[in-house]
Amino acid sequence: MRIVLAAFLGMATFGNPAFGQDQYVDDRSDPVVLIRSLYNAINRQEYARAWSYFATPPAASLQAYADGYADTAGVELRTGSPSEEGAAGSTHFQLPVAIEAYGTDGAARVFSGCYELRMSNPDIPTDEFTPLQIERGRFSVSDKPLNEAVPASCGSAETRPVDLLQERAVGLYELTLAELCQGGFSSEEMAPESHTIRFRYDYEEATAPERQARLFAFLCNRGAYNESHVYIFANENEELRTLSFAVPELDIRYRDENNPESAVEEIYVIGFRTVPELVNSEYDPDTRTINSWAKWRGLGDASSTGRWLFRNGEFSLVRYDVDASYDGEINEKTVLDYASGP
Repeated sequence: MRIVLAAFLGMATFGNPAFGQDQYVDDRSDPVVLIRSLYNAINRQEYARAWSYFATPPAASLQAYADGYADTAGVELRTGSPSEEGAAGSTHFQLPVAIEAYGTDGAARVFSGCYELRMSNPDIPTDEFTPLQIERGRFSVSDKPLNEAVPASCGSAETRPVDLLQERAVGLYELTLAELCQGGFSSEEMAPESHTIRFRYDYEEATAPERQARLFAFLCNRGAYNESHVYIFANENEELRTLSFAVPELDIRYRDENNPESAVEEIYVIGFRTVPELVNSEYDPDTRTINSWAKWRGLGDASSTGRWLFRNGEFSLVRYDVDASYDGEINEKTVLDYASGP
């Protein structure tokens, strides 16, 4: 859970007009100077600049972020030594921090915690480079003076998440997919399944270093006999996006066109569309495929199954089978097959 410091700083009140006269500092070259730049922007009331240092929005809107500092005169900062950890395509940093927040009516409070930051590897060629950014901050009130409140490290379970990329995926799910899904699941059910996919692009030599992607599956909706999942994908540069899946549009001809339980005469593929969720789906790491089985009724005698293969950094529809006959038996008909080869 991200903690927005503005929510705390509104309670910290001690006027100091010198804060607004801070010399302009805007530097992303390392974690310490980036956090200094953040509080420089806050002290100068340049909230759009402060907002820009975050990888994900620290509040519901820029205006809400600025409003959180309405009673704050300024913030004094102390930092410890950053630690770093490499991952595929990026470097993660942990920075111990203490701040003393001053407001407009005479009080001050000290907070102690850690910032987590991430920088994409500048050696990897991409169309757009993502600079060092703040992933999140975790803070609590401290009873120590500012110079003694900086944590020794950020390695404890309270201040260091297990998986920063997964937390970002959860944030993207909440931002873009939560309204699609029914919710009401337990925290254990809502925890995404995570899969690491190692691969090379088609144009790369077999001896080239493997790239690493991540796939996150979130439970979305659940009914009497079906449940669906939505998927978020992180490429080798840890850039996140939601996945949509190609499925065929079908024209099913029944012997009695007014009775779908009559015999099936023909099934035609008349086009394609994309869907944001897959029914009764799972990822198979051995074949690097996502497979789904959507039951059209509880018996499962009428259904559709799909298979999406991961290749060259993407998931592609390679097979689709349909059992359109409500006859109490499972007798699928393959309507699309790119998996078997020529």
